[in-house]
This record gives sequence, C-alpha cells and structure tokens, in this order.
Amino acid sequence: MVTLHLGPEDVANVRFAISPLMELHTSVRALEHPDAKALHLPWVADTRARVADIDIALLQALQPRKAYTPDFVSPPPRSPLGELEQELAEMLATPPERVRLELRRAYEGRELPGVLEPLLADPRRMLPQLAELFRAYWERALAPHWPRIRALLEGDVLYRARQLADGGAQLLFADIHPEVSFAEDTLRIDMPYEVTTDLAGRGMVFVPSAFTWPRPAASVEPPWQPFLVYPARGIAALWEPGRAAPPAALAALLGARRAAILAALHAPRSTTELARALELAPGSVSQHLSVLRGAGLVHGHRVGRSVLYVRSPTGDGIVQES
Repeated sequence: MVTLHLGPEDVANVRFAISPLMELHTSVRALEHPDAKALHLPWVADTRARVADIDIALLQALQPRKAYTPDFVSPPPRSPLGELEQELAEMLATPPERVRLELRRAYEGRELPGVLEPLLADPRRMLPQLAELFRAYWERALAPHWPRIRALLEGDVLYRARQLADGGAQLLFADIHPEVSFAEDTLRIDMPYEVTTDLAGRGMVFVPSAFTWPRPAASVEPPWQPFLVYPARGIAALWEPGRAAPPAALAALLGARRAAILAALHAPRSTTELARALELAPGSVSQHLSVLRGAGLVHGHRVGRSVLYVRSPTGDGIVQES
C-alpha cells in the first residue's frame, strides 16, 4: 500500500497531464501483458508487424515486471499536454549518477540484463542512442494512432477538471481507480509494496493512460514530482471503428448527422475525432457542432490546442429519452 499525506498546498498543486513518453513505455509492456493484449488487440496485431525489425529488448528491459521502473526514461510531464521531444530532452538531461542509481534499484537483488550494461557503464554516451530508439518505436507504434489516443486522454483530463470544480478533491479522487482512495487528507493506492510519505508541498501529477492496465502505477521518488499513472476513462472503446446509428426518434428531431454527432459525444471529443469516427468531413462536423452548441445541447472546452466537445445535461436528457 502506498500512503500519501497531502497538506493544503499539495491539494492545491494537484494537476493532470498527458505524457507521450509514458504512453510509449506502457505500450511496450502492453504488447506482452495478457490483459492489455486483449484490450488493445487491434493495436497489438498492427504494431507487432510494424516493429518487427526494431530490437525492442532494451525497451522491455527498462520495464521490469513487478519491480521499480526507472523514472528517468519517462519523467513526470511538466506541462498539461506533453510533447515527445520535450520529454526526450528532459530524459537526455538526466545526470549519469541518477541513471545508474535507478537502473541498480530496478534490478536490486537480480542480475542486470546484458542489454542494459552499456547504459549503466556510460549513460552520457548511451542516452542519445536510447532517445533514437524511442523515436523509431514511436513512429512505428504510436504516431499513426496518436490523434485517437490523445483525444481519449484529453477527454479524461477534461472530465477530471469538471470533477475537481464540482466537488473538490473528494469527488476528484472518487473514481480515478478502484485501487485509489482518498479520505482525511490521505491518498491510498493499493500497490504490492509499502510506502508512507508526506508530500510536503510537492503536489502530485495525475497522468491518464491508454496502455496502463489494469492497475495504476505510482512513484514518489525524489527528485521527480510524485505522480500516478492510471487507466483513462473509455479505454474499452478506444479502437472501435465507429458508433452505432442514433435512435430514429433522435434522428427525426435533429437530422441524421446532428443526431449521430450528439450520440457520439458520450465522452469528450474533438472535431477531428468526431469526423474520423463518423466518417464525415471536419468542416461539416464543425458546422453541426455550432448548431448544437447554439441550442445548448453541447459545450466546448479548450484543452491546450484542442477544443473538446461534450453533451450538456440537456443533451444527455434528449439522448437518453430518444
């Protein structure tokens, strides 16, 4: 059990962020994890073929099972919508002694895999090569799917922001994950090891993930800001090719395309994501969203460079009654 004591300053410094580099590493584990393979079967089948000529043994060695995972390869994101190159730059700036410390800790009591020995011996020389491997894997495994994955993660962040605004920390933490609970200023995470610490004003970063499944992952190790990586809402529908047709009554009321868009907003989505899911032109989706927004059936929320749309309570009522 990880037990974290949060003071008022920590609660005030709780933030949510998206990390491409964390998604990269958790996706490597998802390629082999039985539960994740079933959840991401379309992606796994596609990605195994795409990365067949890349030696990912080093990536796998950096994700040891049931053990501490080195944080330097995926430091907690500093901005709400992280960019891969920004995060790689931070990884490249990791002091060599920190790299060695985390590698030794990850394999404490076990033999270090041979593929990691050059990194342990000369981090300064090997980190740039590691970054190139990450880029190659990213381009094959995640870049083709990143708009879809990012929309899912941005939707989760938007949902959490609404939870925090509506009910504070108590409501925010209520449905992060079944193994995460919050009471009396104490955050408890059901993990297979014991850690109890006071965050002492450091705050905490919550990182939604498409590939962290089924359990969350957490780290409170200095010098990194404490963070929790948890499964994002709506993962089960991530690889769905599209949504079922809206009810006939809704289509008769709004028109087929507007009804389809309203029905598809069961979770926050961008114009691009809606266009892809419904096989419509982005310009057409934008026009229909403008009408739905003017009628008070949807709301738009800016998250970084994207605008995510979600049904209003009135829109929810219309969909549920149709």
